[in-house]
Amino acid sequence: MDEKKIQHQRRDHEEKSTQQRAAILGLQYLDARDFEDELTLVPELMSIEDMHKNRIVPLQMGSEYEPFRFGATSQTPQSLIQKLRQSYADEGREAQIFLISGGGYQVLMNRYDPPKKIIYDDITIAKEGDSTTIATVSKTLNSVGSDQMLDYLIDQADRLQASDIHIENQRTYIRVRMRVDGALHPVADIEKDKYRILMGAIGSRANISSAAKTSQSGHIQKDIHRDGATHLLNIRIETVPTMYGQDAVMRLFNFDESMLNLDLLGIPPKERAQINEIVSHPRGMMLMVGPTGSGKSTTLYSILNALNTPDRKILTLEDPIEYGIGGIAQIPVDTTHGQTFADGLRSILRLDPDVVMLGEIRDVDTAKTAIQASITGHLVLSSFHANSTSAAFSRMIGMIGINPIFSSAIRLLIAQRLVRKLYDPSKEEYEPDEATKRWVQKVLEDVPKDRLGGVDLDNFKLWRPRVHEDAPFGFKGRIVVMEQMVVNENIQKFLRGDIADANPESIEKAAKADGLLTLIQAGVLAALRGETTLEEVNRAI
Repeated sequence: MDEKKIQHQRRDHEEKSTQQRAAILGLQYLDARDFEDELTLVPELMSIEDMHKNRIVPLQMGSEYEPFRFGATSQTPQSLIQKLRQSYADEGREAQIFLISGGGYQVLMNRYDPPKKIIYDDITIAKEGDSTTIATVSKTLNSVGSDQMLDYLIDQADRLQASDIHIENQRTYIRVRMRVDGALHPVADIEKDKYRILMGAIGSRANISSAAKTSQSGHIQKDIHRDGATHLLNIRIETVPTMYGQDAVMRLFNFDESMLNLDLLGIPPKERAQINEIVSHPRGMMLMVGPTGSGKSTTLYSILNALNTPDRKILTLEDPIEYGIGGIAQIPVDTTHGQTFADGLRSILRLDPDVVMLGEIRDVDTAKTAIQASITGHLVLSSFHANSTSAAFSRMIGMIGINPIFSSAIRLLIAQRLVRKLYDPSKEEYEPDEATKRWVQKVLEDVPKDRLGGVDLDNFKLWRPRVHEDAPFGFKGRIVVMEQMVVNENIQKFLRGDIADANPESIEKAAKADGLLTLIQAGVLAALRGETTLEEVNRAI
């Protein structure tokens, strides 16, 4: 999805939230998009300082016949609104206060008080071996004002839709890299003096020491204003001392609620139907399986968002909380200081939740407690570290033991990976060689014809990336590759002990007989559809 469309969706979501908030606050709602670029400014009504301080802007100069109009935000003090109304009423005039969104306020405020800071060039990701671009970006980065460097880096990473910023000490310089679409790209080399200022800013805002001799974790939140929309960026900071200095990784979590939508994940119809079944009858357990960075959190949060209705109580236990969702009670669990998910789960079950999400099942105690919760009418969602659904199911049996009572507890396991998506305007079709054809045929040999999507395994084409000005590497964005195991009667036999050999191979064989597509099969089919490449599938899976 292109950036402008994402910003448009964010602004839409922000306006809907503001409209709901206006009803709660008893204010009239106003969509500033209708006039924010053409509004006649009336700065004489209020000082720039007061506009910034109270998050309010004048909209219309009134008279003895016309009301004075102001645009307030949800952060404007209610006491100020009352005082404003009263002061105009005392003069025999009327002040009308409308609620506008944070994005609308920012656009109008930028007109009342245009930013005076220097606009630096945008960061461009270098192609492989392109030292000129790295040199140019390095020059820009080293010229950015000391107090703006951290904000500039974060803003540029968000613009590039990067998931991480890596700051790494080399012997004579500091390397900055960004992870875009799952791949790390060198961005710039910065001077040691700039690095010290940057680490000082990170330490100050994330509440960590920039001179510590041990690894540390911190957290920063930053509002990003772009194209008339505002979104909150959650940034997790991890630092570690290395041979030449303290390295840092900043993980960017851009989980605004408008993006947490199952419809946006590109889930194939059959797999989506299985998830819809879980959402429509919330009970039992659902496990998300995959390594760090495979998109587990996004899928889990999207399912939670689909379940988030006024008639359900939803609680989460997370370490740490990656993004706040309205209407859901989210509880942090500090596992580094002795807290456990199992203890937290036992406590929150007393609050009578309908749906519980556990950040991760890591130990036997948590596994057994979660299973018990799932057989007493709750829906339990969690993540689990394993390579595949069958490996996860086998591991879960090892943790909770053979138990007929638990056989109907686990309902669905989803293993997923993220692969880079080919950029359609520039991708190139080609004829695979015989060895590749044979490998594809072997991978897909037991896939039912109706799941092949009309592909002829004796005569098929593949696609490769080609450079485009909008996609320097021929890829843009990522797609989800999913393996979903529905725990039906045949799979339940392993948990009941009816089948003694509960190893991953036996479980996968039984699941494939019931229509399971493995991760590698789902990935190869995505390549045959022209969505990605075989090389990308083999890299990720």
